[in-house]
Amino acid sequence: MILNGKSAGDETLRAAIARLRDEGMNIQVRVTWEKGDAVRYVKEAQQLGTETVIAGGGDGTINEVATALVNCTGDNIPALGILPLGTANDFATSAGIPEVLEKALQLAIMGKAVAIDIARVNDKTCFINMATGGFGTRITTETPEKLKAALGGVSYLIHGLLRLDKLKADRCEIRGEDFQWQGDALVIGIGNGRQAGGGQQLCPQALINDGLLHLRIFTGEELLPALLTTLTQPEDNPHIIDGKSTWFEVSAPHEITFNLDGEPLSGEHFRIEVLPDALQCRLPPDCPLLR
Repeated sequence: MILNGKSAGDETLRAAIARLRDEGMNIQVRVTWEKGDAVRYVKEAQQLGTETVIAGGGDGTINEVATALVNCTGDNIPALGILPLGTANDFATSAGIPEVLEKALQLAIMGKAVAIDIARVNDKTCFINMATGGFGTRITTETPEKLKAALGGVSYLIHGLLRLDKLKADRCEIRGEDFQWQGDALVIGIGNGRQAGGGQQLCPQALINDGLLHLRIFTGEELLPALLTTLTQPEDNPHIIDGKSTWFEVSAPHEITFNLDGEPLSGEHFRIEVLPDALQCRLPPDCPLLR
């Protein structure tokens, strides 16, 4: 288990691991403290012949461990298990990972491993869940940690409503297979998974094993549907544009920022492509993200 340092003192987790060890499970825990720790721990796990590497944390931790696994070479690459311990847990929630810690831990160890896709940006950075740009990215990166700790995913919505005075669209051009759009985007979601920002379904039809990325753009003055998707009917909204492709290119005349599962990446040009069947992941048999 590669555990985010913020969760290292979780007594419930310690007790759950102790019980599984008593049942004969060989669980070794490594705690992250700085960037790069997950990569080193994944290499160690592969050298030990480990069957599974469990990412214990939020979307950022899951993405960091998944990326390290994708970059492994050779044989006996471990499968990915997921233990959601973050604030929003967008990927784990949409994948149907149990909220009860011990059940999630059992799934991460004993669940069936299936091949899933991952996305890569500019031939370097990866994300397992979603890349978000525009106003939504500014909200997720600016939401205070204390607010997130107190309110969880709903904190993004509250902070977004408080920052409507900072509303500003990003002019950009987005291309993909049989897709081209140019204009002002308030929110951009490019999803391997479905939701971001603490539960907002930006790409509600996305699947993690279909070899495709799903795109949703909120244009014009329609910001609230981006924050309150449950109160709108996207199929009837002319300010919402959808697309899907194995790749998307985003170009802007000025620097814009994408949030890649919690990791900001700034630039004027992004090429985002899907890597089909890039890693094995232990997921529930009725996972809604699988076709």
